[in-house]
Amino acid sequence: MSREILTVVETVSNEKGLNPEDIFEAIEDALVVSTKKKVYTEQPEVAVRVAIDRATGDYDTYRYWTVVADEDHEMPACQLAITDLDQEEWSIGDIKEEQIESIEFGRIAATQAKQVIIQKIREAERALVADAFEPRVGEMMYGEVKKQTRDGYIIDLGDNAEGYLSRDQMLPREQLRAKSRINAILYHVNRENRGAQLLLSRTHPEMLSALMQKEVPEIAEQIIEIRNVARLPGTRAKIAVKTNDHRIDPVGACIGMRGTRIQAVQQELDGERIDVVVWSDDPAQFIISSLEPADVSSIILDEDTQTADIIFSTNDQLARAIGSQGQNVRLASELTGYKLNMMLEEEYQQRQQNESKAFIELFYERLEVDKDLAQALVDIGFTSIEEVAYVPVETFYDIEGLDDEAIDMIQERAKEVVIADELVKQQNMKEPSQELQELEGMTVSWAYKMAQKDIITVDDLAEQAVFDLEDIEGLDSETAGKLIMKARESWFDE
Repeated sequence: MSREILTVVETVSNEKGLNPEDIFEAIEDALVVSTKKKVYTEQPEVAVRVAIDRATGDYDTYRYWTVVADEDHEMPACQLAITDLDQEEWSIGDIKEEQIESIEFGRIAATQAKQVIIQKIREAERALVADAFEPRVGEMMYGEVKKQTRDGYIIDLGDNAEGYLSRDQMLPREQLRAKSRINAILYHVNRENRGAQLLLSRTHPEMLSALMQKEVPEIAEQIIEIRNVARLPGTRAKIAVKTNDHRIDPVGACIGMRGTRIQAVQQELDGERIDVVVWSDDPAQFIISSLEPADVSSIILDEDTQTADIIFSTNDQLARAIGSQGQNVRLASELTGYKLNMMLEEEYQQRQQNESKAFIELFYERLEVDKDLAQALVDIGFTSIEEVAYVPVETFYDIEGLDDEAIDMIQERAKEVVIADELVKQQNMKEPSQELQELEGMTVSWAYKMAQKDIITVDDLAEQAVFDLEDIEGLDSETAGKLIMKARESWFDE
């Protein structure tokens, strides 16, 4: 039978291109299953292993037990209690085994091994495919439609590889036929043992990038660089490009003579309209370019919140910027990474007036200045009490009739308001007990941070675990443990 095992390993390895070691392990697993079914029918929990000699094909079978602590000794068929053994020779976790008679690798064992070997072969084949295609994720695949499934299509990629194109990764009105050729992006390799393995898409932004690279030599040669892509698959897309050679117009190169290059891409994407936008490291200019063909009147950026107010002079230009069903502004927002607020000049002016009124009221009420001075503060750009309190004195010099003494008085009032607001915040904070603040090793800062986690007293701290305190800045795990143990001393004093 040893020669039969070697024959099986050699045959399957040659036919399937698999590692012989994987096949040996599959046969060992099958022999274990057969042994337990034949010898230990009444004790399925018995632990057995089979060891095949890779050179001769001979094999030995062993029954083994794991050494465990007495309190964990729950399965005598595969466990041994440490107190039942010589504790100088054995330790918890050791394996004690004894050789038993091996069953014959005959028809029964071979039949039972079949499913195990088939599963191992499938796993190994999937691993080979994954290893081959994982480095190609993001690459465009060219294949033939092999067959249609309920939720998509199987695509033959050649070399015994198949991809899966689900319907939700297809263009909206797209219909495929068997034997038709198709381009798609490989966007994911599934290493799990279930489901399609090579997942394809025609809707991912990378699909547009790959098609542009195919049609525009300057992109393939990296003379022109694709910086970002935004798509509404099958409907409209925007692609931001940048030239690395100032002599070349990136938009013209991408569109091609009489639009031949961009039309080839649009045809592949079922007529998807593609806007080529010049990328700029100036966010304002980039946003304006992304909203073409609309003419932007003015733009106000907030780079901290990644928002922009876009102002238009006419309804017609605003409508162009928004586009049909909001497509243009949605794609421009995705392309630039900014939230775009679109409005007419009249709307913006009204909003500015409303904000100005609010700030005037704020300064009038909180700083106790007259309405004219509050208006002047707003006119030079103040939008908060903190700004008034802490900006340089020179900032106020643009206000006519305001001398240094008056400026000092305004800033002092502003600082008083800021401090008062901070005190109100602090009063709403939870306060740790005095006993917790004075606990040996504790700092006031840690105590207040614990209070925000509802750890108010020493008893509260005693009930915590180290990981409950791990997000307190400056408090390491070792110190946290010591503080908890210190808090628990009162438990043992009682």
